[in-house]
Amino acid sequence: MTTLLSKTARYLAAGAALTALTAAVPATAEELTIGLASEPTAMDPHFHNLGPNNAIAFHIFGRLVGQDENQRLIPDLAVSWQPIDGNAWEFKLRPDVTFHDGSAFTADDVVCSFKRAPDVPNSPSSFATYTKGKTVEKVDDLTVRITTETPYPLMANDVSTLPIISDEQCEATTEQFNQGTAAVGTGPFKFGEYVPGDRIVMTRNDDYWGDKAIWEKVTFKPIKSGPARVAALLAGDVDLIAGVPTVDIPQLKANDSLTLSQGVSNRVIYLHLDHDRDTSPYVKANGGGEIQNPLKDLRVRQAISKAINRPAIVDRVMEGVAIPAGQLLPEGFFGVSPNLEPVAYDPDGAKQLLADAGVGDGFELTIHGPNDRYINDAKIAEAIGQMLTRIGIKTAVETMPRSVYFGRASRGGPNNTPEFSFILVGWGAGSGEASSPLKSLIHTHDKERGFGSSNRGRYSNPEVDKMIEDALATVDDEKRQDMLAKATEMAIEDGAIIPLHYQVNTWAAKKGLTYRARTDEYTLAIGVEKE
Repeated sequence: MTTLLSKTARYLAAGAALTALTAAVPATAEELTIGLASEPTAMDPHFHNLGPNNAIAFHIFGRLVGQDENQRLIPDLAVSWQPIDGNAWEFKLRPDVTFHDGSAFTADDVVCSFKRAPDVPNSPSSFATYTKGKTVEKVDDLTVRITTETPYPLMANDVSTLPIISDEQCEATTEQFNQGTAAVGTGPFKFGEYVPGDRIVMTRNDDYWGDKAIWEKVTFKPIKSGPARVAALLAGDVDLIAGVPTVDIPQLKANDSLTLSQGVSNRVIYLHLDHDRDTSPYVKANGGGEIQNPLKDLRVRQAISKAINRPAIVDRVMEGVAIPAGQLLPEGFFGVSPNLEPVAYDPDGAKQLLADAGVGDGFELTIHGPNDRYINDAKIAEAIGQMLTRIGIKTAVETMPRSVYFGRASRGGPNNTPEFSFILVGWGAGSGEASSPLKSLIHTHDKERGFGSSNRGRYSNPEVDKMIEDALATVDDEKRQDMLAKATEMAIEDGAIIPLHYQVNTWAAKKGLTYRARTDEYTLAIGVEKE
């Protein structure tokens, strides 16, 4: 564990030092162009609980509670919040806040947002995990009360993830948000233009309640190709790029005309497996015939984990810019277990486990993943395919744009079930603690209660469910930390998911600009500062 902890600590320390050295300095307002590695799938802030979507929404829409670059909770549209009777929390709203159309922000907008967010049609991953089980009431224009059936200590964390829209847009469609007619928020920037695949344009909100942005106009340009993003920065076509390719980091660091910002994120890259179906669509016997789904056997899941050489992926695929993962969050976050380490590479042990499970001769499998969402995602999938093939699991690799991938991975199968059998995916803890991935990825899928909204493997373990739910109802922070850590241990030891590594993110900007690296990975215009 020492190597993992020390490496995480070094990245965190470097990020903190960089932030301290680049405090904001007032500057003449001007335009800013940002090259994005991954494009949002919609301008509807409730359509897809996905990092690129949430980051763009951050500019236009406020939240009751905000998060700083280290995901510490700070006031936003609510100036204060507190529990009032065990099962209820009361939020005092910020007065004199207006939407971009000039209408006043009130409690009605909060009620509307909680009503709309969990049920947006065709959402690949909804906000239900943060809204279900909560009754939201207007006390007066500037007071909201949120009640749960049992004590719920994470209320502020949950509401910090939910964009607030105007109640006049409560029935608006995703397309109306994409067109801009419904994209009316309280944030520091106003919607300007959205051309999918080409650009997102925003203009400064001069009536914003908080500190005004230094940028009058911001253009986000999705540039999927890493080399193309670097070329655009070097040519001066963009001022800053997210997702610097790991292979280019050394040469960019040596370029005096650029500045780099780097920091550990809370995102774990992991594998989800089909725990549910007796015959899984992309799992076949050798030669392509039907086979009883071997992924339901813990020994097979353990074999797959042992077959993966995490240090090799970090060193060769990620160019050393990642940290091997043994659980849901890296060291330093709430709910992390001190007892879990990355599974050691052991191909011989993996083969023995397959033999013990009755599939010593192997089987055929397809790994599906995105090719434009995570750092080196397609290369990671290819590396895993090769590693599994070496232990006898003949693995094909199929990657696709995330705009296609997430829909199919979530509801591309019969009756809107997950289509794939074995997937590469990532999760960033929106709430900044282990409860986020535990609720969304590990808990049994339960749409009505808001659990398992991104549990694409349909993992289900009643004992783990109970531990998660008990932790979520525990007010004592020390006890909740231990319960979340225990739930994580139970899930990882049962092979609920297979963690691979934690991302370390890098931004590059032209000289004179710096970026405050964030643990949530968001690329925000308000985080771009002049030296």
